[in-house]
Amino acid sequence: MTYGTGIMFAVAVLFVGIGAWLLIRLGSATISERKTYAYRMTGIMFAAAGVLLFAYALALRSWSIAP
Repeated sequence: MTYGTGIMFAVAVLFVGIGAWLLIRLGSATISERKTYAYRMTGIMFAAAGVLLFAYALALRSWSIAP
């Protein structure tokens, strides 16, 4: 695995973690309606970006392996 692919995997895991944390924070009853909207929107965006980046990293890793 190249350094670029490893960095892509690390950033993907980071994005999914941030997205999951924001979505878990929605369960808290102490946040306002505006924060609920913002957490939901940014949490879904981070999680989706992480999943997509992870898929790209998997594809890049499989294409870079010599037969």
